[in-house]
Amino acid sequence: MDLDNIASLEYFLPEFILAGTILLVIVLDLGIKNKRALALVSIVGCLCSFSATVHLYGAPGGLMFHRMMALDHFSLFFKLVTLSATILVLWMSLGSREVATLHQGEYAALLLSSALGMFFMASATNLLMAYLALEMVSITSYILTGFLPRNRRSSEAALKYLIYGAVASGAMIYGMSWIFGMTGSLDYGQLHATLFQGNPNRLALFIAFVLILAGFGYKIVFVPFHMWSPDVYQGAPTPFTAFLSVASNAAGVAILLRFFFPAVSQLGPDGNWRFLSGVEWPQFLLVVSMITMTLGNLSALSQQNLKRMLAYSGIAHAGYILMGAVVLSNDGLQAMLFYIVVYLIMNLGAFLVVVVVANATGKEEIEGYRGLAWRGSAMPAIAMAIFLFSLTGLPPLAGFVGKFFLFAAVIKQQFYLLAIVAVANSVISLYYYARVVKVMFLDFPEPSDSTIELDPSSATLLGLLSVMTLVLGIYWGPLVSFTKQSLQFFTN
Repeated sequence: MDLDNIASLEYFLPEFILAGTILLVIVLDLGIKNKRALALVSIVGCLCSFSATVHLYGAPGGLMFHRMMALDHFSLFFKLVTLSATILVLWMSLGSREVATLHQGEYAALLLSSALGMFFMASATNLLMAYLALEMVSITSYILTGFLPRNRRSSEAALKYLIYGAVASGAMIYGMSWIFGMTGSLDYGQLHATLFQGNPNRLALFIAFVLILAGFGYKIVFVPFHMWSPDVYQGAPTPFTAFLSVASNAAGVAILLRFFFPAVSQLGPDGNWRFLSGVEWPQFLLVVSMITMTLGNLSALSQQNLKRMLAYSGIAHAGYILMGAVVLSNDGLQAMLFYIVVYLIMNLGAFLVVVVVANATGKEEIEGYRGLAWRGSAMPAIAMAIFLFSLTGLPPLAGFVGKFFLFAAVIKQQFYLLAIVAVANSVISLYYYARVVKVMFLDFPEPSDSTIELDPSSATLLGLLSVMTLVLGIYWGPLVSFTKQSLQFFTN
């Protein structure tokens, strides 16, 4: 199915709903006094878009808007992930005193605009569309990073993010121009046909792929495109930091997989992908994956600020996720999708505890978590322990199952060195995660330490994420089936 602009509108309902919600929030912001209602309106709009996305699972796969975007289970999966992250972050924002100081209408509208850009990133089947979608997400992210009023740390983080993003974007579009020069097309289908039927210069093609990876890589936060991450995570509003850590990374994975698999690789009858001979991008990703997880974990060891620690942890997890792409098999890709869902749940939960503690104490340092289990409600400390041990990969938690599938896919394809490095890094990560748990439970609070109180909204969300982390560590079958079904690219 190859649809023109008018025929494509029938399958564009989730994007229409999200765009309509953005406009509605902007208009309502001009007239209503209760700004918290804007977050509720945004959540309702996301839920409607979520429902419309689920409805599209019954639609035939195809290419829309003259082959600019794809309608397939792969794109629908990442739209659902993006909407889930957006809903949870908006919910988290309701209980954040930091967000309460911001312009609520602008905050919600920019967050939804970023989510809309991620829709386009997941669906793009044309290099121009991929570039525009990534820029839409980037620009809104720069603004939201520097959104805290009169906060020098926030402004500095936004400036660093902008500079790194501009360099990565420039490198990416330069690589795209090389691809266009060699193939005469920006369309993924035409790229595939030209590359496998023609005889392009292999060295030039490899250089172009590396340049394109720079643009994708700074979204996924893998080395050497990670340097913006710690400062941005620390300086941005905490709920938006949580959004960046999961939704932005997921969208980066989506745009990378769609380009490097159906566009420039071939699926064999054995379920394994074959790359263009002489263009060794999987080996490049192999090295990047090992360096990323190692640097992320080693850098996290010395961090005293919890948001910076989670930033380096996120870099390490980007390295774990990349393992699924290195092995060039559908098992590896399915493991990536599974891990993205699991990571979304446990990482958002960890950032929610950061919000709760920051509300009570104004602190983000690990020292501020001293005796957290004995300072009023014990729920944040117990939940944080669940999330951190899940991030480590300890059973019987969801993170263990996610890492098990990734490691199994790697070992199945006989990438033993990669598996050993990944296991060693998981052991390293246990130290800095356990250090936070030790501070919360074994260090007793001092009289000056604030009492931690949970509002009903945050308590409900914290309980939900904790239960999901536990349940997916025991009963993961439906999610495995869903991710397997979602690994369907529409190619023509």
